[in-house]
Amino acid sequence: MPLPIRHDVRADLALAGAAFLFGSTFLVVQDAVDADGAIPFLVARFGIGALVLVPFAVRRGRPAPGFGPAVLVLGALLSAGYVLQTVGLQHTTSSVSAFLTYLLVVLVPVLSALVLRVPPTPVAVLGVALAVVGLLLLTAGAGGEGAIGAGLGRGELLTLGCALAFAGHIVALAADAPRFDVVQLNLGQFVVVALVLVVPGAFAGGYALSGRTLLAAVYTGVVVSAVGFGLQVWGQQQVSATRTALVLLLEPVFAAILGYVDGERLGWLGALGAGVILTAILVSEVGGPWLVRRSAAAPEGAAEEQVGRPPDPGEVAVPRP
Repeated sequence: MPLPIRHDVRADLALAGAAFLFGSTFLVVQDAVDADGAIPFLVARFGIGALVLVPFAVRRGRPAPGFGPAVLVLGALLSAGYVLQTVGLQHTTSSVSAFLTYLLVVLVPVLSALVLRVPPTPVAVLGVALAVVGLLLLTAGAGGEGAIGAGLGRGELLTLGCALAFAGHIVALAADAPRFDVVQLNLGQFVVVALVLVVPGAFAGGYALSGRTLLAAVYTGVVVSAVGFGLQVWGQQQVSATRTALVLLLEPVFAAILGYVDGERLGWLGALGAGVILTAILVSEVGGPWLVRRSAAAPEGAAEEQVGRPPDPGEVAVPRP
């Protein structure tokens, strides 16, 4: 008789499955944009994703006041992030793109500190310092020349811009998400992305998409969004936010493994840089909540110093590529 699987183990497996689906998108998207271009693919992806959400969103009633301006801002940031990431994938490997995109976790507390005019915490500063070291090592390995920064080219710079746009999206989402229905908010963002890009897409190759690109759009717009986010939401209901963040760190790892199977090589410097970036993300994910718990246990005056702090990455949703 098989032993029963513990509930938290099932949650970990669900989160790991979500991380695998999220990580697989880098290679899938790279193949699609090589065939038909970045912008037409994104229009198809988010158009399909929006159509899937319509039946669920219409049952939620009328959106709350202020919905229109909120989704315009969020959709614009999301459009910028995905365009930069997808075009960047045409000039770098899926492995490098995955690790650089995930630097958004490190950038969130820094960007929110700038927006809220609150000094960054020591954890945020440490995370950024580690991320810079990891970036230099990762691009050195990817460049194949063994020189620090040798591989920091157009694709890597575009992907760093993508991480910054996604970090801005998260900061905006942290303010808007509590005010609106999440399904309607996602639908609104998807529609904005598709509408913003539909005209540029017509001049960037048009919409006579290959079967491979359409399959990639369906996979990323339906399978990854529905199944991946479903697994993530269910898993997050069973375990802590910190544990969720730790398991989801497998996302860039899975992307690197799939890239390796497809023939990509980071080299030893690149692998070391990837490890340092994971450490930076880990510090940002776990260090912030740890400081909050510590301040909660401190005397009343010390706890008051945390008022107005930037949101921790674990407190807001991370957009998935």
